[in-house]
Amino acid sequence: MSSKIAPAVRAAIEAVVGAGQAFSDPDKSRDYGHDEFSLKEIAREPDLVVRPGSAAEVAAVLRIANAHGIPVTPRGGATGLCGGCVPVRGGIVLSLERLDRVLDIDADNQMAVTEAGVRLSDFIRTVEEAGLYFPPHPGDESAMMGGLAATNAGGSRAVKYGTIRTYVRGLELVTPSGDVLELGGKLEKSSTGYNLMHLVIGSEGTLGVVTKLTLHLMARPGLMRSLVVPFEALEPALETVPLIMKRGIVPLAVEFLEVEPIVITEAHLGKTWPTKLGRTHLLIILDASTDEEMDRLSQDVAGICCERGAIDVFIADTPSKQDEVLTIRSRIYDAIKAGTVEILDIAVPRAEVAGHVRKVREVAARYDIWLPTFGHAADGNVHTHIMKARYENGAMTPVPESEWRPKTDPVRQELFRDCRARGGVISGEHGIGLVKKPYLPLTLDGRQIDLMRGIKKAFDPNGIMNPGKIFD
Repeated sequence: MSSKIAPAVRAAIEAVVGAGQAFSDPDKSRDYGHDEFSLKEIAREPDLVVRPGSAAEVAAVLRIANAHGIPVTPRGGATGLCGGCVPVRGGIVLSLERLDRVLDIDADNQMAVTEAGVRLSDFIRTVEEAGLYFPPHPGDESAMMGGLAATNAGGSRAVKYGTIRTYVRGLELVTPSGDVLELGGKLEKSSTGYNLMHLVIGSEGTLGVVTKLTLHLMARPGLMRSLVVPFEALEPALETVPLIMKRGIVPLAVEFLEVEPIVITEAHLGKTWPTKLGRTHLLIILDASTDEEMDRLSQDVAGICCERGAIDVFIADTPSKQDEVLTIRSRIYDAIKAGTVEILDIAVPRAEVAGHVRKVREVAARYDIWLPTFGHAADGNVHTHIMKARYENGAMTPVPESEWRPKTDPVRQELFRDCRARGGVISGEHGIGLVKKPYLPLTLDGRQIDLMRGIKKAFDPNGIMNPGKIFD
């Protein structure tokens, strides 16, 4: 499969999208060779960046690429963290940034139809202006809607409202051969044949290009409140979470955080977290329809936390306090990214989070490496950061590459094996992409991977779609 693009092939592509929408100047195309994975050494420059303006143009470009065996890497907002949109074999990066329209807000059916290149922040604003609500909230609002579906993005609200998959009702998919398929629609139920739509969700651009989505919406919630609950030790904090759920309370989100990354993020943003007490904090976000319901939920949750030894319960009940707390939580990765090798997104059963985090701390001590860990405690999604820095006096201190690099793979493997032993998976929301590909056999057996290869072959017999991702 050749990744070099002949002049006649390029001319054919330019005839489809316009000369200005296909370019290879390194000063412009270099930005299309990476995502947000912290080590830029995985970046690769594409041979050609193509920016189609419609599904018909996407289909025409794919027909040309398929006929000539040219790799095609779909690209949305490039907010991914595992090299999923890196063009590892060159060829075409197919950027969907021009497919940027929200096409329909259907209040009667509580559905929205959006093109794939609409950014999450713009989609949320449009939906809320119409008096409706889109519950999922993956961390980076500059992500594009097609990419969210391609990775089945999650976020902190998944415990109550589910991942992106929960809301997708229809997809427009362009196959590698250039066929345009309409999968699903404004439907709440379908038992009509194999569900190809759900097969595409989470396939990371390896089966085709999502150009349009139909998404389920909800009524806007009434009230939201954040509780910050410090604990002296990890175990009682994490043991609180299953207890809250057993009592019949389903929070909007429950995050667990260590104090060290909070301190760094406060300095990075110039904002203040409600408390520095303890070592492990829970951030519990509640939503309710009335003040009375919110007060009851808050009291019940605070009581459960105190049963498990919480030092105190701090309530962020004004918009400004909530914004400050949520901003600090959402920007931790930005604050420590310069010292990060990789952010893992292991997912384990909820009751296994404490055990897995204990394993993280044991591995950190044995390898003498800083592994700050936080995540979505109520849905079992744990974000351990493998660092090339140390935490000293409230700040990060760089570590020589000769010290951190030999440790990263053994640390990764130990944590992935622990995750599997606990019934977990190596990715809960980021995807496999390029970075986690070598470790997929640690969590899935060979029969499952062979079935996936067969599905890939059925959709993409010439292997042009995002090659080199998930598995070879």
